[in-house]
Amino acid sequence: MNTNVILETEGLCKYWGGLKALDDISLKFKDRQLHGVVGPNGAGKSTLLNLLCGHYKPTSGKIIHEGAPIDAIKPYAFARRGIGRSFQKTNIYPSATCLENCCISAQRRMGGSFNFLRSRYNQTVLEELATHALEKVGLAKRRDEVAAHISYGEQRQLEIAMVLATSPCVLLLDEPMAGMGHEESLLIIDLLKRLKQEYCIVLVEHDMDAIFELSDQLTVMVDGQHLTTGSVEQVREDPRVREAYLGQGDEVY
Repeated sequence: MNTNVILETEGLCKYWGGLKALDDISLKFKDRQLHGVVGPNGAGKSTLLNLLCGHYKPTSGKIIHEGAPIDAIKPYAFARRGIGRSFQKTNIYPSATCLENCCISAQRRMGGSFNFLRSRYNQTVLEELATHALEKVGLAKRRDEVAAHISYGEQRQLEIAMVLATSPCVLLLDEPMAGMGHEESLLIIDLLKRLKQEYCIVLVEHDMDAIFELSDQLTVMVDGQHLTTGSVEQVREDPRVREAYLGQGDEVY
C-alpha cells in the first residue's frame, strides 16, 4: 500500500474572535488511505475540512499539499491542486441532469465558466470526465436523469461523483451518509472501500460503525483540539476517548 503523506497540517488554528474553533492541529493524511475524523458536536471537524479545502483561511499554522504550503492560496486553487470537498447537505444542481452536474464540477477544475456552447473538444473532455465519475459511483445508467428526480441516496452518490469529476487526489467528505437508511449507507460504505484504494480520503462521519469499518487511521477531536490519532483498535482502547466521546464499558461497541 502506498503510504506517502499527501496532505498535512502543522499547528493549524482557526479562531473566531475569542472562540478557538480549531487549536494547534497537526495531522498527516496519506495517499490511498481513509482517515476518519470523529468527535462530539462542536469538536471542530467541519472547520477542519473547511480549512483543508480553502473555504476558510487559518488564523495560524500551515496546510501542506505534496510538500508545498497552500494555506495562503486562493480557494479555487485548492480545487485545481486536486483537493475535492463534499458537504453535509447535498450540494447538487437539482434541475440539471446527473451528467450536467458532473460536467459543471469538472469545469471548475479546468478553469473558466461552464458553457454548453464551448468548443466540441472541450465539451467532449468534460463529458468523458463526468461519465467516468458517474461510472465510479454506480450512476452510469442515471446520467440523463434530472438530479431532483433520483433518490436521496443517489443524490449523495452524485455529490461524490461531482467531486470525482474534478480529477482529485484528495477527497474531503463531510457526513456522506447523513440522513440515509441502512441499505443506502451500505452502498456508500462499499463505494468508499473502493475509492480509498485510489485516493486519499478524509472522512467526517457520525455513523460510528461505518467509520470504524472504513478507517485506516482515525482521529478524535474534542473542543477544537486533537485528542488522539491511531488505528481503529488503538483509538477504541484509549481511555481518554472512552471518557471524552465513546462512553464507558460496552456502550457503543
